[in-house]
Amino acid sequence: MSATAPTKAHRPAAPGDFWKLWAGQSTSLLGDSFMVVALPLFAVSVLHLSVAQAALTPFALNAPFLVLSLPAGALIDRRRRRAVLLACNAVQAGVFGLLVLIAWLHQLSFALLMLLLVISGCALVFFQVAYTTYLPSLISDPDELHRGNSRLYLSESASKTLGPVAAGPLVSLLGPLVTIAVNAGSFLVSFAAIKAIGHREPEPEATPVEREGMIREIREGLSFVLRHPWLEPVLSAGAIYVFFFSVLEASLVLYLHYTWGMSAGAIGLVLGLAGLGYPVGSLLSKRIMDRIGTSRALILSLVVNILGCVAMPVFGSVGWTVGLIAGGIMQAFGDAVFGPISLTLRQRVTPPGLLGRVNSVQRFLLWGMVPLGSLTASALISLDGLATALWTGGVGTALCLPALARRGVRRGWGTPAEAPHDAPGN
Repeated sequence: MSATAPTKAHRPAAPGDFWKLWAGQSTSLLGDSFMVVALPLFAVSVLHLSVAQAALTPFALNAPFLVLSLPAGALIDRRRRRAVLLACNAVQAGVFGLLVLIAWLHQLSFALLMLLLVISGCALVFFQVAYTTYLPSLISDPDELHRGNSRLYLSESASKTLGPVAAGPLVSLLGPLVTIAVNAGSFLVSFAAIKAIGHREPEPEATPVEREGMIREIREGLSFVLRHPWLEPVLSAGAIYVFFFSVLEASLVLYLHYTWGMSAGAIGLVLGLAGLGYPVGSLLSKRIMDRIGTSRALILSLVVNILGCVAMPVFGSVGWTVGLIAGGIMQAFGDAVFGPISLTLRQRVTPPGLLGRVNSVQRFLLWGMVPLGSLTASALISLDGLATALWTGGVGTALCLPALARRGVRRGWGTPAEAPHDAPGN
């Protein structure tokens, strides 16, 4: 039997397999987006925590990215990604279901809440690294790969638009606890969709690097990213941006609730309208890249993103809701253009055997900044109030632009062409 013949252990991707992955990821992301509104309000209204403690919920959920991202990439490169995705969905459904049960029994403490969120975050680390690594095995054509990434990003963008809008009425009518239960159910739907994927990856082959140990594998992934003239500036800029945006995001819901006196429904509506930039940016991402080139698309989309972030504290300080929404739309549009381009770039320039580790470096650098940003927001809120945290996060995002406009990205501005498809060094 040839190496490419379908067997029980290895079945090639069918046309519908991507759509099942997309459906599962979309459902899970929609449930997750409910947490943007539900978790901080749950913390202050049900557990009666302080505002600074409520701002720590994103920290607990994302802290595992600082510890697990790098080893997760090495482990995922040794395993079939579909099995990892299924296990992660099962863990997330169980954690949020248990959280709801314990809270309903009035036994949920702040420490236990943080612990459950950390466990959920551990599963989230492996899911995020695995699904970005899994996609190229379903789609081999470069143009179709970017379209697939754009569709996945469209799901993320739509969830950020629709999730808060739906979460607001859910929280107002049924309470944050029921909203969290809905999130638990979304992971079960995602599990069923991914379970239905017919594609089976071949068993990853053992390599000399694997036999030399995980530290060597992690070092190889880090070295590839740091030496690459495109990946290093893109990920460095992303890390700086995510840190400051996390400060902004951790304080925004609480700022609207306590400073503006907004209800959960109104907050959800504002965040949902601000997220309208996501689907537009996702749909236009490839067209913009094809028209002006990879480098220019990355830099200009980041500029739009930064302007939107700065606009949020500016208009937030004067109480102008329309301006706040406009800033959110700009931020979302820039983010949705930048995201699929950077993801496709990473998938195309990275050798398949390294992709899990390179994706894990990206998750470590970017998602690892979320808990640090949440800690910073909590500290700023405690020391000088919500407004200071909001301003620090919004204005601080501008620091990511000089980090991006370097090396291969800077050279690409003068010669707007596709990024290299090999794995060059400096």
